[in-house]
Amino acid sequence: MRFEELRLENFKPYGNAEVSLSDGVTVIHGVNGSGKSSLLEACFFALYGSRALEGTLGDVVTNGEDETLVELGFSHEGVGYRIERRLRDYDNRTDHQCSLEGEDGTMRDGAREVRRFITELLRMDAEAFLNCAYVRQGEVNKLINASPSERQDTIDDLLQLGVLEEYRERAGDARLGVEDVLNAKRAVLEERDERIERLERKNLHATLNQLESDLATVDEDLDHYESQREEAETTRAEAEQILDEHEANRERLASIDEDVESLEETIREAESERETCREGISDAREQIETLRAELEERLADAGIDAAEESALETRRQELDERESTLREDRDEAVTAVTGFENQASNLKAKAEDLRERAEEAESEAERSMELAREANADLDERESRLEELDEEATALLAEFDAIEDIERGDATERLEALTERRNDVRERVAELETELKNARERVEEAEELLEAGRCPECGQPVDESPHVDRIDDRRERVTELKSSLEETNERARSLDAEIEATERLVEAEERLGEIETTRELLEERIAEAREEIDRNRETADRKHEAAEDLRTEAESTREIAAEKREAAAEAKARVETVEERLQEIDVVRDQLAEIDTRLETIADLEAEIERLRERRETLDELNDERRERLAEKRERREELREAVDEDAIASARERKRKAVEYLENVVEEIERLGERRDELQSRIGAIQGEIRTLETLRSEREELAGTVEALESVHGETSDLETMYGELRTELRQRNVRTLERMVNETFELVYGNDAYSHIELDGDYELTVYQKDGEALDPEQLSGGERALFNLALRCAIYRLLVEGIEGAAPTPPLILDEPTVFLDTGHVARLVDLVEEMREFGVRQIVIVSHDDELIGAADDLLSVEKDPRTNRSTVTRPETDVAGAIPAELDD
Repeated sequence: MRFEELRLENFKPYGNAEVSLSDGVTVIHGVNGSGKSSLLEACFFALYGSRALEGTLGDVVTNGEDETLVELGFSHEGVGYRIERRLRDYDNRTDHQCSLEGEDGTMRDGAREVRRFITELLRMDAEAFLNCAYVRQGEVNKLINASPSERQDTIDDLLQLGVLEEYRERAGDARLGVEDVLNAKRAVLEERDERIERLERKNLHATLNQLESDLATVDEDLDHYESQREEAETTRAEAEQILDEHEANRERLASIDEDVESLEETIREAESERETCREGISDAREQIETLRAELEERLADAGIDAAEESALETRRQELDERESTLREDRDEAVTAVTGFENQASNLKAKAEDLRERAEEAESEAERSMELAREANADLDERESRLEELDEEATALLAEFDAIEDIERGDATERLEALTERRNDVRERVAELETELKNARERVEEAEELLEAGRCPECGQPVDESPHVDRIDDRRERVTELKSSLEETNERARSLDAEIEATERLVEAEERLGEIETTRELLEERIAEAREEIDRNRETADRKHEAAEDLRTEAESTREIAAEKREAAAEAKARVETVEERLQEIDVVRDQLAEIDTRLETIADLEAEIERLRERRETLDELNDERRERLAEKRERREELREAVDEDAIASARERKRKAVEYLENVVEEIERLGERRDELQSRIGAIQGEIRTLETLRSEREELAGTVEALESVHGETSDLETMYGELRTELRQRNVRTLERMVNETFELVYGNDAYSHIELDGDYELTVYQKDGEALDPEQLSGGERALFNLALRCAIYRLLVEGIEGAAPTPPLILDEPTVFLDTGHVARLVDLVEEMREFGVRQIVIVSHDDELIGAADDLLSVEKDPRTNRSTVTRPETDVAGAIPAELDD
């Protein structure tokens, strides 16, 4: 597998970044906190999603943004792939969208599907990726700090031995499953045998024959009693029919008696109603005469000669026209009243408003004058402050005149140059002090050796040594170093004084800038104050004039309001006159309404007389018909009285009594026989069910016996398969342990070649032991920090080598990624790490990505990426810097 391209948008410190990665060793460098590790985390996140994060999805979104994009392009076994992950923050949650596309047509959508595809493609999940290819910052000691069982599980998973363990567990689960099913089937088979034996002991077929014989006898008795019951029911029905007819005749006779009485009563009521109608006609005629008399009086009051509809309508039209004219006059007068009153009220309010506005204008004029006086005071104060600033600026400029070679504006740059020179001088002082100390120690040591008769160079007797005279050179070197140190210290003191003077000039420059800014502001404020004074004085004059005009207008408005009130009073008088005339019209209308009412009443009474006359004639006709029906009813009543036969009724009642008594007795016997028949049928059904059950059990028993035999065979096969997978896993693990132990020793010898340790031992349980040259065994935890870090790197690289050599061509491994591997290493150990990187390249590792700021690792790089963070925006950028002539160290680092 090979990473090719990475594109980021709003991922952690990156706003927008695009990075291309090539074969060989790529080193990502930059200052601490610039975002180097975030590039590796983005690759890891692109592959495995949330499983690659130590926090939540929202943690990778750049602060202040709500959407993040990560795209990773990589190739695997000659096929190119591209993964895109997009995060969106909204409603306090993070939406995660993911997709993968391959040049071979592979398509995956969804974070879970992409993660499953990557896990199958690389044959490792996120945890295995960390344990094999990705050494994260601070986790270099992860494997050595793990327990042997954890280390065993980790390495087994990487070497795909976990698959064999999974197969063994599956075979064991299958064996246990088959065993459970086998035991269950055996128990069912035993239960079937017991049930078959119990049913066979019951002699079911003989019992069934006896029950069927008893059922036939009961059926014969039931048929006999059913026939006798039918005859008794026929007799009872015939008797009941005779009795019913007799009862019906009695009911018809009673009904006719009621009809006769009803008709006689109806005829009497109709005669009474005829008399009532005659009296009603007489009363109505009397009322009509009274109403006609009253009508004559109302016609005179209404001004009409006759009670005719045309005369009434003509009078109404005259009244309507008069009323319309009067109402128009009244409405005009009312409108005039309202208008005059509103005008008077509005004019009064306007006059009051004009008075208040005049007073307000006077107040505003006074306020404007007060503001003008205040602005004048501020103007004096600001002009005084401006003079003080000019005096201070003159004094500060004099300081620049006192020092040569520094113009205003150059002090800050001069201070930075002096500070840098002083730092160089101080570093030189430290170097000279160290050299002087070492030279003095060598002189003292040489003098001690001379006193002891030994050569200061080789420790041999003075007489035999050619180097005795070099002690004088060392003493001269001490003298030279002391002189150089004194000169350098003097330079440092001179620079301190010059820096102090320059710092004062820097402060003066800053103060001059502040004075100029303040002076510009004061000049603007002074101009504004003068403008404000003029503006407020003009405003005051204008407000005084406006107040006088408003008072004059208010007085004129009050006079007009009084005139409008007088006009409103005259209009009210006109309204009262018109209202009186309208009331007179209403009185006449009331008389017309009374006339209409009496005419309608007279018409209603005449109609009532006609109705009553018609009702009397109708009642005469109805009574004639009722008298005819009454005669017919009386004749039918006599016929029914003759048709009733008391002897036939008595005989029918006796036959019915005997039939009912027999039926009551025979029903009990039929019910008893029916219960007996149901009991026999139930027992026969139960016996037949048991016979069918026995036949079913025998069939099931034969099938279960065959199943148990087959399960016993499968149980043996699963046991053999479980044992085979366990033995195969153990054999492969031992083979891998021996190979891994050899590779760990080769790698550790490369990165830590000295005489202290002889070899490393890795037992079958992945317990690690380091042996010293004297044979003493050490736990890796007993190594120093740097040695332990190199030991872990050697172990991780050895595991990586084993994967490459063990499955080469089948599943190429991902890039080897080392994030700040030099954290726990000193200078000598870093050089060993460089050797390790070169060794991994020789072993065929196609792509190695390292995050580091170490010069030696940078020098070993084939490609270099530089990461910088802008302190103003807190955003990181990644670039591929130009290299120097050697092609290794970036020009900006070759200092």
